[in-house]
Amino acid sequence: MDTRTLPPWSAAEFEQQLRSKGQGYHIHHPIHLMMAEGKLSRRQLQGWVANRFYYQISIPRKDAAIMANCPDRAVRREWVLRILDHDGHDQDAGGIEAWIGLGQAVGLSREDITSLRWVSPAARFAVDAYVNFARQASWHEAVASSLTELFAPHIHQQRLDTWPIHYPWVDAAGLRYFKKRLSEARRDVQHGLRLTLEYFSQSRALQLRALEIVQFKLDVLWALADAILLQTCEIAVIGEKP
Repeated sequence: MDTRTLPPWSAAEFEQQLRSKGQGYHIHHPIHLMMAEGKLSRRQLQGWVANRFYYQISIPRKDAAIMANCPDRAVRREWVLRILDHDGHDQDAGGIEAWIGLGQAVGLSREDITSLRWVSPAARFAVDAYVNFARQASWHEAVASSLTELFAPHIHQQRLDTWPIHYPWVDAAGLRYFKKRLSEARRDVQHGLRLTLEYFSQSRALQLRALEIVQFKLDVLWALADAILLQTCEIAVIGEKP
């Protein structure tokens, strides 16, 4: 059927279609299931934190790319908060620094984390694909790619609930990143969802394109989890650093 002849979904139906993508979120990936069940070793948890740091430091670069492509000053004024959340501002050291604190809480040194020597090539490839998409796509499409944040509060809360039980050796102060993101992600998704519903609801074809973009981002996160799982399984077998 030619989607060009189909009327657009209502805003409510379109939003439901976007939210239904949550069934492919990486909370369902084997490494996250293992994490939630307390089945990761100390070294495997360290490998996950170290690899994900590359994603954390890439988020502000992705958001800066979106802003560079966006001619709307009002949108930029809101979007810049995402960069400040991660890079820090005033008395807030930011999410990147909070993630370094998480790494230290699981037993890594600052240099272990910031040197990126634990980051697998496949993890870099997945994250770089996301940053490159944000640079090359229209700003509306790059905004839509952020909507995996619809599902993020659940995974952050899951870690806050399960880590103290299954990984009591992790310093609780290191979980600040997850607490911080609970409110930030909810605020961000309200903005990104509003922009996506406004722009992509012009036609069914655009709505379907938005769903494709969200799926692309889900695939990036899944591929990142695949890369980390492969590396951490190797760690479990050979007992050495990546």
